[in-house]
Amino acid sequence: MSNTVFPRMHLSFYVSDITSTVNFYSTFFGVPASKVKPGYAKYELSEPGLIISFIENKERVQSNFGHVGIQVGSKEEMDRRLNIARSQGIVKSEEIGTSCCYAVQDKFWADDPDGIQWEVYYFHEDVEFNDPKFESEDASACCMPLEREEKPKLQMMDIPTTNDASSCEPDSGCC
Repeated sequence: MSNTVFPRMHLSFYVSDITSTVNFYSTFFGVPASKVKPGYAKYELSEPGLIISFIENKERVQSNFGHVGIQVGSKEEMDRRLNIARSQGIVKSEEIGTSCCYAVQDKFWADDPDGIQWEVYYFHEDVEFNDPKFESEDASACCMPLEREEKPKLQMMDIPTTNDASSCEPDSGCC
């Protein structure tokens, strides 16, 4: 690991089945796990710089935390990763040229076996608008695949809000 760049990001997720998790992530990341033990797997990735581990524990699996994303550096890299994901049948949805989170992006989504949503995206440019499909109250939040069933919104309690135009409105789903 002499070529490792620090700091690196580390994520750890509880999963319900380590075998299906390793199968998904080996396909999604395009590399095998660096360590697999009973009920445990770890990937040490150089691109993106990430250590991600999985601990099999069905009782602790949680949903609805949001999503995890990987930004790629070029349209060509986005297309390459999308083509690989398509060939493996793990693409949940695709959004090309979408204006999400006040940025034009190309992206695709994949859900792991426990429903963790992964977004792989290429950022084109900042813009001053969101796609109108994210503006209606019944729309899924920006930065979420549209086919995903919308979950009940959490109630915000005793949290001061601001009318600053640069901040998000409560329950707006902005990033």
